[in-house]
Amino acid sequence: EYRKQLAASLGQDGTSRVLAFRQRAPSPLKGSEASASLYSANARAAPRRPPRAIPQQPERILDAPELMDDYYLNLLDWGSSNVLGVALGPAVYLWHADTGSCDELLRLESESDYVSSVSWAKDGRHLAVGLSDSRTQIWDAEKGRPVRSLSGHSARVGSLSWNGTTLATGSRDGSVLTHDVRVRDHVVGRLQGHGGEVCGLAWNASGSQLASGGNDNAVLLWDAARASGVAAPQLRLTAHSAAVKALAWCPFQSNLLATGGGSADRHIRFWNTATGAQLNAVDTGSQVCALAWSAAERELLSSHGYAQNQLCLWKYPTMAKVAELRGHSARVLHLAPSPDGARVASAAADETIRLWKVFGGAEEREAAQPKAGHSLLRSIR
Repeated sequence: EYRKQLAASLGQDGTSRVLAFRQRAPSPLKGSEASASLYSANARAAPRRPPRAIPQQPERILDAPELMDDYYLNLLDWGSSNVLGVALGPAVYLWHADTGSCDELLRLESESDYVSSVSWAKDGRHLAVGLSDSRTQIWDAEKGRPVRSLSGHSARVGSLSWNGTTLATGSRDGSVLTHDVRVRDHVVGRLQGHGGEVCGLAWNASGSQLASGGNDNAVLLWDAARASGVAAPQLRLTAHSAAVKALAWCPFQSNLLATGGGSADRHIRFWNTATGAQLNAVDTGSQVCALAWSAAERELLSSHGYAQNQLCLWKYPTMAKVAELRGHSARVLHLAPSPDGARVASAAADETIRLWKVFGGAEEREAAQPKAGHSLLRSIR
């Protein structure tokens, strides 16, 4: 009798089984919580982020007379103290982005000598300066004086890359040297492997691997743990058919390196640096001079030479072209991201430096155009 009363209160006939297979599910009782949906098939989608407006005009143009039109040099870098360092012939100038002021840091005495590379240390105070006479100098930018002179190469030093207190230098003599800038006998490694001028150098974020690009069309990967004494490369990447100057480690994916080839190659290639496998290749249609990643936007910016002399913005990993930035009238040899990652400086053989708001933050996603009557042209010196 009790079971019949219990079944009646549950709306059952008393003969049905609890776990019975049926053609369709029983209808829920009216007014019961069982009629509520666990989830809606038409759940409201998360709001989509509005498309980012990318300004087609630079925020500022700096006059850069005597900027050398040489693909194999690295003459521009933006330090963590928000100071842009640029080599113009025999001199190095510092442009302070916070104030717009400009100072001459150094000028070589010999008219035949020139500055062939610049690179800021992570502290934003010390600037490495590669010279055409095979030396590398370390300058204290705050005090405006040199603190070290590094030797060891037999030809100009066209590429530099810092890893803490270790500085890698690449030369036209085909070698890469690693220097401990704290000690007297500063050369700690001599990396041999390139058959031409070393025109690109880049340490990965952890400092465990160094990438070098050369005029021999090769990209070499070096293990930092074995980069002492005379060392051989860990991996040799040979897919490019022209000189490789543009090197950029991905900031959001480990073991991912982007490389760009010269005018006979025109490709951006992506590599797994743990295995040496090529992951992708994109024909850009023109010489690739420089590359810069954005971690926030997961995009890659490339600068190019003939015929368009443009900057191209690519979405990774699809490599869909997001934007093209035009304005330079000669090949865009150098790119330098700002410390906050929102802007990029480009330096070209037209002797101008242009500042682009390419990777703005969320509050900077509105279209920005130069204000009427505002002169963009400023001199870097």
